[in-house]
Amino acid sequence: MKKLFKILGSVLKTCWKILSFTRQLLLNLLFIGVIVAIHFALTAKDTPVSGSKEQLKRVLFMDLSGSIVEKRRHLDPFDLVTKNLMNRSVGMETVLFDVVEKIRAAAQDDNINGMVLSLSDMSEVSLTKLRYMAKAINEFKKTSKPVIAIGDHYNQSQYYLSSYADEIFMAPDGAVLLRGYGTYNLYFKKLLKNLDITTHVFRVGIYKSFVEPYTRTEMSQEAREANAVWLNQLWSAFVGDVANNRGIAAETLSQDSEVLLDMLKVAKGDFAKLSQNLGLVDELLTRQQIRTKLADMFGSDGEDSFNYVSIYDYNITELKPPKADQIAVVVASGVIINGYETEGTVGGDTTAALLRESRLDDAIKTVILRVDSTGGSAFASEVIRNEVEALKEAGKPVVVSMSGVAASGGYWIATSATQILAQPITITGSIGIFGILTTFEDALAKYGVYSDGVGTTMLSGVGVTRALPEEVSKSMQMGIENGYQRFIELVARQRNLSIDNMDHVAQGRIWTGYDAMKLGLVDQMGDFDDAVVVAAKLANIDDYSLNWIEEPLQPAQQFIYDMISQAIVTIGVNMKFEILSVVKQFFDSTFVEINNFNNLNDPNGRYTMCPNCSYYEN
Repeated sequence: MKKLFKILGSVLKTCWKILSFTRQLLLNLLFIGVIVAIHFALTAKDTPVSGSKEQLKRVLFMDLSGSIVEKRRHLDPFDLVTKNLMNRSVGMETVLFDVVEKIRAAAQDDNINGMVLSLSDMSEVSLTKLRYMAKAINEFKKTSKPVIAIGDHYNQSQYYLSSYADEIFMAPDGAVLLRGYGTYNLYFKKLLKNLDITTHVFRVGIYKSFVEPYTRTEMSQEAREANAVWLNQLWSAFVGDVANNRGIAAETLSQDSEVLLDMLKVAKGDFAKLSQNLGLVDELLTRQQIRTKLADMFGSDGEDSFNYVSIYDYNITELKPPKADQIAVVVASGVIINGYETEGTVGGDTTAALLRESRLDDAIKTVILRVDSTGGSAFASEVIRNEVEALKEAGKPVVVSMSGVAASGGYWIATSATQILAQPITITGSIGIFGILTTFEDALAKYGVYSDGVGTTMLSGVGVTRALPEEVSKSMQMGIENGYQRFIELVARQRNLSIDNMDHVAQGRIWTGYDAMKLGLVDQMGDFDDAVVVAAKLANIDDYSLNWIEEPLQPAQQFIYDMISQAIVTIGVNMKFEILSVVKQFFDSTFVEINNFNNLNDPNGRYTMCPNCSYYEN
């Protein structure tokens, strides 16, 4: 046995050395890249711009890449490098409000004579974010400046934005892939049983389906029927917008499979030609032909292309002094966890601190809480909601602006707001609560390992290595039921709803923003711009500036982050680890489940969460 442990220890030490070496190698290479980038930055000569004002005109090149987010996440430097190396599109994030601000500035810029949408590297985006960007594109078009979309292929989100262009060009070998919306999970009940792992589930709410992957082998009929309602509403909104933009019948985008196969047969299996026949694209052009056509439309750069400025290089920064009256904006985007936030999460303590900062700042007259969250820790959600209450008590109205998702805990933190605004296709509701505990006593016993001892109370020794006593199980279920009752009473009190009607409204059921307004969960339909107008009106202010309240990076952290980001762009890190698509999808789904478990840190073991709300990532 000692020899076995010695060998195992040796193997672990070797693995650790390899990991440490790899990490150091990557960081050293990155450091060299930073030095090279600095060298080129210092030695590069600016090319003088000459010619008339007309020659200075350029196109705003919308080459959006990666995720479109509510706020930028500052990754650990090592994570930033490795995620770029793994080509997971996590290192590249574009803030939604930055995109909209630049489009609106370009609309008023005399030196911008058009817009080209090149969205091949943009990830799938929720329909609410897409509509907000599309609103800005429509405002740009009202200035009579043309908008052209180009691409080899179009996924669903890319095509939605492109449908707002005056013309859509696509490669002759390309295709438009409209997958529709869906919500799918992996189900682990049999796997857990085969591994002798016991999952204890405590829940309230017929439609609270977070725990189903651990207790079932398929989606329940209740969850299936409820999810179909809001998914169909979202798809109807998507189809309606695109059909209106393209001047085609809505049925064109939702063809019966047999009809679609017949049309593809007529096109001789040519997906690009089928897309053109359906009216989804205007012209099929090679990249060379597209460059030539755009150069003819907007002016040539003299190097076989057209004059343009990337949206990432388009600088509109103006240092304007803040107004005496300010509207604070606090963004809560991600899974809600207890404590301080980590990458992609909403920390209860972090968000509460930002709201408290807004309350103590005399210049801030009102607060917009921008919510894009599927929920999480019930305790952390209440910590955030308490700060919303404190703001109101201090005489500062709070307006919640719901983005793509504000469900479960995301709705909990919104409940006490002065006004709640959502878009018709926002996903909200999911008012329910659950608890989950996994124990391994059977798996350990299979290998001859047992847990035994003596304690002073029924809670003594409770943990993952022992069977859960029946008394503990009953007490946890009662705690979950108490939490659910608090949740629905809170909603009923804050929203002036009858407790008797809460069974229909709650039970963990998901609603669209439009239906939520009819049920009284939301005050009015509106996007972020509308929320700003409402906030100013509630605070009775006319001349104001927005103050985005964020937790700042330390100067050293900011320097490292900026340098690494610049080095990645300059060096062009493009190493890819290709994985079979089926295997990749499996592991991506598995990582989601692992992250779900990692984020379950509520001190009372109570969660209000809606993973099925991530419809656009499926």
